[in-house]
Amino acid sequence: MSDEGHAAKTGMHKKRRRNGKRNRRSAGTNKSGQKRFAALDLGTNNCRLLVAAPSGKSLRIIDAFSRIVRLGEGLSQSGRLSEAAMERTIDALLVCAEKVKRRNVTHIRCIATQACRGADNGQDFLDQIREKTGLEFEIISAEEEARLATAGCSELIDPMAPAVMIFDIGGGSTELSWLKRDDTGKSVRLSAWTSMPFGVVNLAERWGGADIDSEKYEAIVRDVQKHIADFGDPAGLKKHFENDRAHLLGTSGTVTSIAGVHLELERYRRDRVDGLWLSAQRARQVSEKLRMMSFNERADEPCIGADRADLVVCGCAILEALMREWPVTRIRVADRGLREGILADLSRGANDRPG
Repeated sequence: MSDEGHAAKTGMHKKRRRNGKRNRRSAGTNKSGQKRFAALDLGTNNCRLLVAAPSGKSLRIIDAFSRIVRLGEGLSQSGRLSEAAMERTIDALLVCAEKVKRRNVTHIRCIATQACRGADNGQDFLDQIREKTGLEFEIISAEEEARLATAGCSELIDPMAPAVMIFDIGGGSTELSWLKRDDTGKSVRLSAWTSMPFGVVNLAERWGGADIDSEKYEAIVRDVQKHIADFGDPAGLKKHFENDRAHLLGTSGTVTSIAGVHLELERYRRDRVDGLWLSAQRARQVSEKLRMMSFNERADEPCIGADRADLVVCGCAILEALMREWPVTRIRVADRGLREGILADLSRGANDRPG
């Protein structure tokens, strides 16, 4: 689903992929008799793990890991995952495998997204991962990726908003999901979604991310906006955005980085960022501040660092294109998404089974 002709999808399929069910390991309980859940997300740029344990009716995070591996580096030119990128990723996944073992995980789901979806050697690489780490990954569809991101951050939707767009700016793709509040006003449902074949990594490789002047930035924004505009108004929700009743909800490194710079954090703090409301005007101000910085200045920002210094401005351009095509005055920031959606699925599945 990475091609530019990706068709509009309305609603979500209830039918799950068979290999997805097969790859969700369920070992019941560990020696202590307690369930432990793990969600592992291998993206184009990041490798991220969450481990959680039941705590009453909710889940408590007991371990986490995140490392920028740039798995999709050079993919847009070669069509293949490079040896260096795969080696970096294996090193990170060995750490994840050790944490999964040490935490006595009983239920795990490992997903791979755009880089492995689009690479000629994507499945071969996942076979290598299984052999070297014992972790079994599934390549999920863009539709499943959108569903999981939505499930992971839907609690942050304004209960008074009639509509919301959830966006996930990844390394190799950007997922958009439109949700509409039902007639009762008590819940929202997914009305439409799409996946666009660009993210911060392939845009930075195309345009050059280290140094972007105002003219190049505007060209990136216009190019991205055209793709968004081509999707139209699939669920008839744009009126709520134009009337300033809807909002954006962002779950990605771009929007959390913007939030961290806005808060002038000396180190990244999830408790300050997750759930933060940011005005569109302020998001634009921070984006322009980042664009005007040199690579080294962005690298010195505690919430960006050297690994993201050449990527974040392209993410800002994607956000700007979204705000132009789907006008809003406010954005809510989510430091949650795919992994939390996976954990929720695993927890529900475990509770549905005896034992």
